[in-house]
Amino acid sequence: MSASGPDQINVPVYSGPEKPAHRPQPGGHYDRGQRAGDSLTTRATKVMCALFLSLLFICGIIVFIVWLSLTPHRPRFYVQDFSIPALAQSDGFENAQISFNVTIRNSNQHIHTYYDSLVATVFYRDQSIGTTPLSGPLDQEPKTTWVVFGVLGGATLNVNNARWTDFLNDRQQGTVIFRLGITSTIKFKVSTWDSKSHKAHVDCEVSVGPDGLILPSSRSKKCNVYFT
Repeated sequence: MSASGPDQINVPVYSGPEKPAHRPQPGGHYDRGQRAGDSLTTRATKVMCALFLSLLFICGIIVFIVWLSLTPHRPRFYVQDFSIPALAQSDGFENAQISFNVTIRNSNQHIHTYYDSLVATVFYRDQSIGTTPLSGPLDQEPKTTWVVFGVLGGATLNVNNARWTDFLNDRQQGTVIFRLGITSTIKFKVSTWDSKSHKAHVDCEVSVGPDGLILPSSRSKKCNVYFT
């Protein structure tokens, strides 16, 4: 090899910093596979939870509907007619009589209502003026309406001269107010199952006009019902 001449120039070559060689991370493929497996497990768990909650929700709705259909509703009473025609007669006190009829509605879908008896009492100013039985034992089927009638007169109507005078004084004001009460011991029946006995109390406020006939505001009026 010949020696370099005085005019020869050596140009340094710059190659930059050395880059470290890429080394694959140990277990890299395993980590990616594990993450994929975890993701599938998470999705499967979410699907199972969603299915379980949906099933639980559907079962809850079914139970609620069954509970509603088997929960007994109280019977509904409505006064359809109430009259004391003797109010419009000059000698009415001698032949005074009160007549009325009431409808009873069993609104339950599958539940019978059993009455041991029905007894009606008419009140005036919270004082009883007569009591009469309406019926013996009755078994009212679901979704049916009954009509019961009652009459008070003679020995069953407890009205003296002073009370009749009170009636006439109210009549001059345009309205005589009575209260019709009905009591019974009832049970609810579903197939072979019977509920415990309930003492039912029905209160119906009734207004009659000077002619002794029920006023329109009281006709078909829903009565209050409560149990003891």
